[in-house]
Amino acid sequence: MPTTDIDTAMLTLGENARRASRAMMRASGAAKNQALHAMADALGDSRAELKAANAQDVDAARAAGLEPALLDRLTLSDKSLDLMISGLRQIAALPDPVGTITASTLRPNGMRVAQMRVPLGVIGIIYESRPNVTIDAAALCLKSGNAAILRGGSEAVHSNIALGDVVQAGLRAAALPAEAVQVVNTTDRAAVGKLITMTEHIDVIVPRGGKGLIARLANEARVPLIKHLDGNCHVYIDAAADPEKALAIALNAKTYRYGICGAMETLLVDASVAVSILPRIAAAFAAHGVELRGCPRTRDIVPAAKPATDEDWATEYLAPILAVRIVDSLDEAIEHIARWGSGHTDAIVTEDLSAAQRFQREVDSSSVYVNLPTCFADGFEYGLGAEIGISTNRLHARGPVGLEGLTTLKWVLSGQGQTRG
Repeated sequence: MPTTDIDTAMLTLGENARRASRAMMRASGAAKNQALHAMADALGDSRAELKAANAQDVDAARAAGLEPALLDRLTLSDKSLDLMISGLRQIAALPDPVGTITASTLRPNGMRVAQMRVPLGVIGIIYESRPNVTIDAAALCLKSGNAAILRGGSEAVHSNIALGDVVQAGLRAAALPAEAVQVVNTTDRAAVGKLITMTEHIDVIVPRGGKGLIARLANEARVPLIKHLDGNCHVYIDAAADPEKALAIALNAKTYRYGICGAMETLLVDASVAVSILPRIAAAFAAHGVELRGCPRTRDIVPAAKPATDEDWATEYLAPILAVRIVDSLDEAIEHIARWGSGHTDAIVTEDLSAAQRFQREVDSSSVYVNLPTCFADGFEYGLGAEIGISTNRLHARGPVGLEGLTTLKWVLSGQGQTRG
């Protein structure tokens, strides 16, 4: 498709989305929930068609040599469809944030000053080989009263278009505008370039994908982004850690799933407990096939570990590889995270309340845990129902972004004819 045609098509999507966003802003909670349940029903009724469309994508991706982990993300199984259906119904059951009033105060002149939660407007979602994101993103944007333009990866184009049809059928069933959720149906990268610069039609972009994609968008976007660049997550085993907790937490933080942004990539161990605990941890990781890369002191205790370099401290592996460093204090652990971390999710294992409090106060990440593995970095685990993504931004939203993160606040004032003298 010529660039001029892509520009025209994207502008049309933007105009339709802006018009639909005004209708969604006034949509009732009942109508939005009706649409979500209708989408869930349509997913169940359309299994055969959805799996047929997905098979086209999977066959093409396999022929192109896509990695097994990415093929797994791309595949729509009955289990993944059931999870989407369940997720839609869970989001329908969540409280509607739109229109809620907070911070209401009465001024001395009798004027009522409050804040109302309202939708962001039009949200562009750019993501890679995960067709489930089409449903998650559509549902969260719909429930929060926003319109959405979804641009999935080229490897999932048939799946995403088919899922988009299901979403629009659900919207129509609830008498809501189908254009409230639109799927970009071209695989041309120029469509992404246009989407991230349409400031007149798009209010925010949420990218979900690899570091390369997000780095490109951060460099080129004119529309604000809710994003995280990478998940270089740490677990620090403190001097006062319970050894059994430390072993279980470290193992789960790394091996729950290697390819998630909340996977631990660096393990920090206090020197006072390293000799007693590192051999057990190393043996557990070896049993899982995890390669260790350690500092010199780590390698003195675990000779099988490969030498770690500065690059290892900075790397989000998304693979069965773990960097290990021995530190002399909580201060040194916090300093290491400040230098090398990505501001995503970091954890301490300790029975010392003051150490736990210091770690949570001083580690400047979007999520900071005590005695929990970093793989809990997920909106569902936080009770958000689902998430649109995880943000390491400091402005607007931080951490897993659920319904409330897809809204903003406006001031609403009420009076009885007061005038300002």
